[in-house]
Amino acid sequence: MKALLLYPRFPQTFWSYDRFMEMAGLKASIPPLGIITVASLLPEDWELRFYDRNVEDETDADWEWCDIVFLSAMLAQKSDFLAQIKKAIQLGKKVAVGGPYPTSVPEPALNTGAHYLILDEGELTVPQFLEAVANGEGQGVFRATEKPDVTKSPLPRFDLLKRDAYLMMAIQYSRGCPFNCEFCDIISLYGRKPRTKEPSQTLAELQALYDLGWRGSVFVVDDNFIGNQRNVKRLLRELIPWMQERKYPFTFLTEASVNLAEDAELLELMVKAGFYGVFLGIETPDQDSLQVTRKLQNTRNPLVEACNTINQAGLLIYAGFIIGFDGERAGAGERIRAFVEETGIPQPMLGVLQALPNTALWQRLQKEQRLLEGVGAVEVGDQNSLMNFTPTRPLTEVAEEYVEALWAMYEPKNYLKRCLQQCLNITINPQLQQSVYFPPGKGLRLVAQVIWHQGIRRPEIRAQFWQQLWTIARIKPQFLNMYLGLCAAGEHFWEYRALARKRITQQLGYDPLIETTSPEREPTLVGA
Repeated sequence: MKALLLYPRFPQTFWSYDRFMEMAGLKASIPPLGIITVASLLPEDWELRFYDRNVEDETDADWEWCDIVFLSAMLAQKSDFLAQIKKAIQLGKKVAVGGPYPTSVPEPALNTGAHYLILDEGELTVPQFLEAVANGEGQGVFRATEKPDVTKSPLPRFDLLKRDAYLMMAIQYSRGCPFNCEFCDIISLYGRKPRTKEPSQTLAELQALYDLGWRGSVFVVDDNFIGNQRNVKRLLRELIPWMQERKYPFTFLTEASVNLAEDAELLELMVKAGFYGVFLGIETPDQDSLQVTRKLQNTRNPLVEACNTINQAGLLIYAGFIIGFDGERAGAGERIRAFVEETGIPQPMLGVLQALPNTALWQRLQKEQRLLEGVGAVEVGDQNSLMNFTPTRPLTEVAEEYVEALWAMYEPKNYLKRCLQQCLNITINPQLQQSVYFPPGKGLRLVAQVIWHQGIRRPEIRAQFWQQLWTIARIKPQFLNMYLGLCAAGEHFWEYRALARKRITQQLGYDPLIETTSPEREPTLVGA
């Protein structure tokens, strides 16, 4: 069997870092771990060709060569995902699909013509698919009623990747999260009982990357790396000597819950193992909204103190914020902006709340008959789409606060100020000569681009750029790479805030930064 494995394109999003990638001569942030793990589950006698369409397009010859096309997608990739299914059908190819998007919402893939839906987690459903193919079945939907033992998950096919096109490599240690946040689809996809690999598995994956020549950052893509704190400490205690023996070839970034700040030992182990940053789901500083959305782990201790503790341990903080919770008081966007400025979080991801399929929020809103079938529902998963349900306060008020907060937080002077503040907040990690490693051969190009754009071309931030660069070089030279990387990412976010403003303006029918609603004016929701 000749299988063409495709990973669909992402639109421009908060995390796409488009301008940053262009400046660094890269194509994408991280590789698609799911589909290259599926590749390891396919029979050894199958011929495989893989393309991440964010890096490189497949050719007409690839389409002619293959017998079957595999596609894996997240919600944000919906458009290209469905387009590739249509193309495959038109060319008379069999189509097999999987990943979080079709697992949550299988109907679009079915309606577009996909023959095989390999849903849930592939360790259980890929064998079902292979059995069906061996029996001559031309279509099927394959689901799992339980969660797989990830200690039996195979080594991903890192060899299929064009590794020099990515900012980071990726591995996965665990699946699932013990918490019960109402809006989150992780627990519906992967369950509330975190399942972890054995330390030896993770070290084998890192060794494979090491042997392939990768040196630089590795993103541990777990949705909550510390979901099983006992097991993650086992991993870190074995990872530390592995890293020391190889003179720290990697630095690590991951996602974790805010209660990380409560475990000093875990923080120390992460830093000793080479972790330089963590993404936190802070969501909102409003305690009442955290209670409503059942994010109780964020209410146990003051959030500002938690961020300070994590910085002082030696970790850079990325964070996600959401506006639009039920019962939310007016001014939520401004309170998020103020929190971000106080903590110096350089890259806050602000999104308008969406009810994702099969989440507790979705189910509650469905019972309350508040889900919409208009513009918001069409764009579910888009971080700057209007909401796909009726909120408890005016939708226009939520949209205006979102745009105003995003615009203010990513004003260039404000952004650069936070980049410096965050780097100064972080305790130096003595294990690392530099807190962040750029991909081989890309660092000098990126630095030159940052100096040109921010130190020369932009007069409004030119003096600030040089003053802050001198401060970092003088006080914390170990943070030069991190600081310049954050500065470079600003070029993406300054474009992204304009794109987000344009998208919301199109949906509202007016520009929230120029014009706001009044009792006499009923805005036009385009497409509703």
